[in-house]
Amino acid sequence: MKTGLIVDDAAVMRMRLRDILDGKYKIVAEAENGDQALALFHEHKPDFVTLDITMPGVDGLVALGNILQAYPGAKVIIVSAVGQKQIVFQALSKGAKDFIVKPFESDRVLKSINRLFE
Repeated sequence: MKTGLIVDDAAVMRMRLRDILDGKYKIVAEAENGDQALALFHEHKPDFVTLDITMPGVDGLVALGNILQAYPGAKVIIVSAVGQKQIVFQALSKGAKDFIVKPFESDRVLKSINRLFE
């Protein structure tokens, strides 16, 4: 079973993503900010990451860069309420595999993650 890391400062969002992915993917860890995300990625080396942008401390765009610098093959999907075209473009140009705008539908999340492994 493929493994995932959920990164979001909102516990309710982490729980929602975990509920959507439960049984289809194994969530190995959850992080509240970019610093925790990188540390947990080092520890667990998940097959994918869902990553929020707006978080205290190290934000998602910086965390994305840090993860991809350390692990160039990492599969990261941004899941954020910040859906401005400039931010979406910036995330995708930095190496994110997809950008899901909150609020999201379960099917959209599953389709995006499934696509990573096709």
